[in-house]
Order: sequence, then C-alpha cells, then structure tokens
Amino acid sequence: MREAPSAIHGQTNQADARPSLAERRKTELRFQIAGEAVRLFASHGVTGTTGEQIAQAVGISSRTLWRHFPSKESCVLPLLAAGLDFAVDQLRHWPADTTLLDFVTQTLRVGELPPVASVILDLIRMTTTDPALRAVWLQAHDDALPVLAQVLAQRTGSSPDDLRTKVHAATFNGALRAAAEDFAHRYADAPQAAGSEIATCLIASLRAAAEGLPY
Repeated sequence: MREAPSAIHGQTNQADARPSLAERRKTELRFQIAGEAVRLFASHGVTGTTGEQIAQAVGISSRTLWRHFPSKESCVLPLLAAGLDFAVDQLRHWPADTTLLDFVTQTLRVGELPPVASVILDLIRMTTTDPALRAVWLQAHDDALPVLAQVLAQRTGSSPDDLRTKVHAATFNGALRAAAEDFAHRYADAPQAAGSEIATCLIASLRAAAEGLPY
C-alpha cells in the first residue's frame, strides 16, 4: 500500500507526490514479475515453481528478483495490493455530506470499471487454497489497515489510533476482501466480467457491513 501523500496547510505537495522515472520503472518491473509469477503458479502450482523460473520468464537475474521480493509467493503482492490502492485513492474524493455506502454506490455506477484481467481472478482464487499465497493476500490487507485508518481519521478529525476508527477501517477492509473473493469465485468462468459485476459484489459486501452485527 502507498502511504498517504504529505500535506502542508491541508494541500498535497504535487511535486513530491509525483513518482520519478526510476520509481515508475521499478513499479512496472514489479508488476511484470507479479504477472509471470501468477502465470507460472497457475500452470505448475506454487510448489512446482521456483524463483529462478519466475526471474527467467521476466528476463532478469535471480539476484534482481530477490532484491524486489523476499520470497516467490510475495512476488504477487503488487497485483493483490493494486485494488486496495485504488480503493484508498477513491476514498480521498469522498464528499463530507455523503455516506460511505452512498459514495461507493454512486461512484461505481457512474464510472464504468474495466474488465478484470483473468490473471487477477486466478490469483485471488489461488489465495483461498494455497496457504503461502493466502498469507500474502492477508498481508496486503494488513498493510492497508493503517492507510485506511488514516483516511478515515482525517475525515472525522479523530486519531487513526482511536479504537472506533480502527474498527471502521477493519470493517471496510474486510468488506473489500470478501467482495474480491466472492467476485473471483462467482465469475471463475468469466474472465471478461464487466465492471457492473464487480460493483454488485462490492456494494453487496459494504451493505452487509453497514447493517452491523446480526445480534
């Protein structure tokens, strides 16, 4: 997850927020590695794939691969974190007079989302069956928690360490994860599923969270 951009007197320093060419190239390489890792995992299984094979598929040395990722399973982290980064970016445009559920509903229905790449659907499905990939998936969401808490705290004027804020961040985070997993399994045979289907899963998940505990 990316950290919240720095701000002075309430305004973001755009020069500092803009990634350098080196950072963009690093990001592109990490996504390329992630894509090849998922392809190999899907073809040969996680245990049947080595870090050296992933590096060879990308056209880099094993040493370069290990500079970017500590394990072969962690190679997929950029793809898993991308959706969470998108959610955080959208939350920064959340109007003060609109509820979260209304904002997400309006945003998803007004802005058509692109089809989800089959590689991401394959990856999310694999995280529900492979323990090592599951750990990376959960780590992505764990990394997202403080970022979400910071966004919610800025909106309410509270502290990101406030228990209520952390619970709200965890609830939203859990709804995102449940929606992603539901979508991946529901549309396992439809890799070109449109944004409307993604929106339906996410809105249903957030609505369930907004209803609170059934006790």
